[in-house]
Amino acid sequence: MPTATPKPGNTLLTPQDHTLVLIDHQSQMAFAVHSIDMTVLRTNAALVSKAALGFGVSTIVTTVAEKSFSGPLFPEITDTFDAGPVYDRTSMNCWEDAQITDAVNRHGKGRVVLAGLWTSVCIVGPVLSALDQGFEVYVIADACGDVSAEAHDRAMDRMVQAGARPMTSLQYLLELQRDWARAETYALTTGIARSHGGSYGIGIQYAKTMFGAQEGGH
Repeated sequence: MPTATPKPGNTLLTPQDHTLVLIDHQSQMAFAVHSIDMTVLRTNAALVSKAALGFGVSTIVTTVAEKSFSGPLFPEITDTFDAGPVYDRTSMNCWEDAQITDAVNRHGKGRVVLAGLWTSVCIVGPVLSALDQGFEVYVIADACGDVSAEAHDRAMDRMVQAGARPMTSLQYLLELQRDWARAETYALTTGIARSHGGSYGIGIQYAKTMFGAQEGGH
């Protein structure tokens, strides 16, 4: 019989063990997205970006044909990573661009977490490629979008069947925090949730304002 011990599971993410790759959150790519409301997608992109920056996650931001076709990144991403590089490329599969794989290798993490547009093209490509090369791969499903719900869902099915692990934006933030006793990132986590966490964030604001309550009694 197994023995329960107070330690996290090995597949849970930590801020130090993965590289986040944000792919093609660009205006032209967004115009055709119908699998998720655009306001929700932008909110989730902001949540993931701010979580990654605040927790010091190794992050790669990439675009496709930014000047010639696909246009600028969402401001939620450029405003967050205003000092970092943005790797523009021509390949739909960013894993086929040496700029991206070189950056992944420089960060030296065995796990990659991806989000972007479109799920069935620019996310499926690097996910399957990274899995083939031995990486553990996670996909933030609600920070991705596609031309239809069917396209997004089938892409997620295909990636999960190949071994990718799906998650959501709020799950990503809370998995990085994982313990409300971590005082150094408590305000960061609840602050991001208040701004971008939907009804959960409103609940945090309400409890704090009305009762002085905090998550975990912190």
